[in-house]
Amino acid sequence: MTMGDEPGLGKADMHIHSMASDGTASAAEILDYVERSTDLDVIAIADHERIEAAVECRRLALERGSRIQVVVAEEVTTRSGHLLGVFLQARLRRNQRLEITVAEIHEQGGLAIVPHPFSAFTRGMRKHAILRIHESSDPLLYWDALEGFNPSTAGRYGRAATARLAAVLGLPLVGNSDGHTLDTIGDGRTFFPGSTADDYRRAIREGTTTGSCVDWGFPREAMIYGRQVRKQVRDVSRWGRRTVLRDGTPRDLGVPMDQLELQHQIEAEYLARDRSQAQPMIAAGDRREAEEPPA
Repeated sequence: MTMGDEPGLGKADMHIHSMASDGTASAAEILDYVERSTDLDVIAIADHERIEAAVECRRLALERGSRIQVVVAEEVTTRSGHLLGVFLQARLRRNQRLEITVAEIHEQGGLAIVPHPFSAFTRGMRKHAILRIHESSDPLLYWDALEGFNPSTAGRYGRAATARLAAVLGLPLVGNSDGHTLDTIGDGRTFFPGSTADDYRRAIREGTTTGSCVDWGFPREAMIYGRQVRKQVRDVSRWGRRTVLRDGTPRDLGVPMDQLELQHQIEAEYLARDRSQAQPMIAAGDRREAEEPPA
C-alpha cells in the first residue's frame, strides 16, 4: 500500500524500536532523524519490555523545544502475544496474562493497541484473544485500536483480516512503522485531526484516525535484519565482557547513565505511591482464565 499525503492532518508513528531493545539507533539519534528527515508530528519509542529510550527521547524533545511531541510506549510480551501500550508512566511486566496487562495500561492512563495482529512471523495476537478482551464487561478491559498499517512482513500478513475485524468490532485502525532502523521511521503512520499527542489520543477515542504505509519487501527487510544482527553482535560482546570478564561494562541502552538512574528513581516513586484513588485492578476471579489455545 502506498502512503498518500493527507493535508491538514497530523502524522504519528507510535511504534519505533531503539537500540535499547532490537532497534539500531539511540533515543537522541531517533529524535534527530525525525526532526530532520520526516514530517511526523508525534512519535513513540516502543521498545520490547523497556521504556528507558522512550523516556529519554521525550526528555530531549522537551529540553530542546522540539517541534516533535514524544510519547512513552512499550511493546510488551503477554501470554497471548505482543501488545502495544502507549502513553505509559512506568514499564509493564512481561509474560502476564493478557487481561492483567491491558488493565495495567488503562490504569496508567494509556492506550492498549494490538500491533501486527495475526502475524505468523512475530508474536501477533490471535482473534480469540482480541475478542476475549473486546467482549469483557470489566471497565478496564477494552481495545483502543488495532494496528492495521505496518510495512513489515509481520504487518502485511494480517492486514486484510485486521481491517475486517476492526470494522466488525467498531475499532479504529492506526498505522505505524515498527521501525528498527532510522530510514524506516515514518514508513507506517497514523493520520489524525490536529497535530499534538493529545489530538492523537482524542482521535483514537473518537474513531477518526486513518493510516497508511509503504511496504518494505523482502530485499529491504533483509538489509534491515542485517543491521539488527550487527547491533546484536555488539550487545553479545558487551554481555560477555560484563558477565565473563566482569569488567563492569553496562548494557548500552543509548541513554546516559545519569538519566537512567533518575528514570529508575522516578518510576519507583510512581509505582510506590498511594494508588488508592486509582481505578481498581480487575478482580482476582477475572484473572483465572482458561489456558491459551495454541497460536
